[in-house]
This record gives sequence, structure tokens and C-alpha cells, in this order.
Amino acid sequence: MSEKFPAPGDMEIIDALMLLFSDSSKTTIRSWIKEGRVSVDAAPIKSAKFVVAKGQMISVGQKARLVENQFPIIYSDNAIVVIDKPDGLLSVSTAFEKTETAYAYLKRKYYPRQVYVVHRLDQETSGVMIFAFSELSVERLKKTFEKHDLQRCYTAIVEGRLTDQSGTWESYLYDDSNYVVRVAEDPSEGELAITHYRVKDTNRNYTWLELTLETGKKNQIRVHCQSAGHPVVGDKKYGSSCNPLKRLGLHAHYLAFAHPITGKLMKFTSPVPERFHKLMRLR
Repeated sequence: MSEKFPAPGDMEIIDALMLLFSDSSKTTIRSWIKEGRVSVDAAPIKSAKFVVAKGQMISVGQKARLVENQFPIIYSDNAIVVIDKPDGLLSVSTAFEKTETAYAYLKRKYYPRQVYVVHRLDQETSGVMIFAFSELSVERLKKTFEKHDLQRCYTAIVEGRLTDQSGTWESYLYDDSNYVVRVAEDPSEGELAITHYRVKDTNRNYTWLELTLETGKKNQIRVHCQSAGHPVVGDKKYGSSCNPLKRLGLHAHYLAFAHPITGKLMKFTSPVPERFHKLMRLR
């Protein structure tokens, strides 16, 4: 099964797909083409440089099913389930992918129980993510996120070296017409985003940052790193010129919040991928 979309203009297929699926990296989209998932007017496309004409129908087929026992469940009870999402996996369904998402996986695993989406991680971001098992739980957890009454910490590998060892990035963000998040010059045109950062390590080319979100806007960390002149590695969408990890260098390593039913403080961690450590050992 696949979803079909009209080509937005006369351009290479890779550029058309980047416009249609702006949340996906160019590396991910190239993998779709390599795996034979992309077709134009029902004909499979093998080259990212294939030129489509405006209005031609582009289809993206679904990928092979995940090996479900490799999907880590960190914690679950009657109210919540906490997972360790791998990079490359969508949090929830999109127009082109319905079944191979974290949400769909949990619905299959816990059927016939209801599963509710609480928040999202970008497709190329890995780490701790929470879902709920009841309307009451999801309602309370969403209020927790809206009030920022929780702690969310990320690890990012960024390009270059920062001047300051710690600080806060604060700006107003908005989605442009191509679904790319940008900094608004006029605060009234965006939503406030605040990110606290601390340098944990540096080497000749990269910096390891620990980041704490005070707000949780779309692509917030990625945009703030780009605005600071130190884009997250592998993040071509937001200014990165290199991809040493062969993935986005962003990982949600810590999440703490009050349990929606018991009120108990819950703390969850996800180990930072070894490839992050390996890259930083290069001196």
C-alpha cells in the first residue's frame, strides 16, 4: 500500500520529496529511493536525480515491518508506557506512513487497550518518549507538557566549538510555507521557545551539548543550534554541512514528570548512542 501526491513542480525527485515530507532528512528520503519505495506515475524510481514534471503522481510505499521485539519498552503500567524510540522511526502516522510508527507499534502490542499520543519526537531523533493508556492520563499529561511542569533533557552533537560553556537561547519561532521552522523577527509572529544549554565535551570539530527544554516547540533545539551558528550534525534541513554519525545528532536522554494518576515523580533515561561517544573520542 502507498500514498500518492502530485509533484509540486518541475524538479528532481529528491527535491520534490523534501518539499512533500519536510520532517524527513535527505538521508532518509534517499533510503526510500534506494529501497524501491518511490514511484512516479506507477514506475519505480532508482535515481534521486530523476526529474518529475509538475502534477505527476509521486507515490511512497511502506517499508518492511519492524522486528517488534527490538523496540525497547522502558516502563509500563495501567496508565502510561515509556519507550526508547530509535532514530528513523516516526512517532505517529503521516500521510505516507500509517503502520510503521511508534504509535502503531504500541497499538498492535497492547491491543485491545487504547493507546494515546502525549508528545512527539522528530523522526530522526531517538530517545525517551511517553504514551498514555487512558483519556484521563493523556489529558493530565498534556496539561503537564503545556505548563512545562516536567524536565526534558537532550544530548546533541553540534558543529564547531561554542564560545560560552553554558547559556540560554530564547527566540520566537514560526513555521514558514514549506513547513521549515524559522526565527521570527517580530515576536507577535512566532511562539516563544527557550532552550538552556551546557557544553559537556569538545574536540577539534564538534561539541557535545546537554540541552534542557523550558518550552517544547517543533524543531526547537535544531533551530536554536542553527541560529547560534552550531547546527546539529546531520541536520541538513537546519544548516549542517556534515553527517559524521549517519543520522541526526540529537537524542532525548532524560524525561521526568509527575505520574498522571499517582502523582509520583517518574524519571526515565535512555543511554546516549555509542556512536555519539565514539565521534567525540576523535581528537
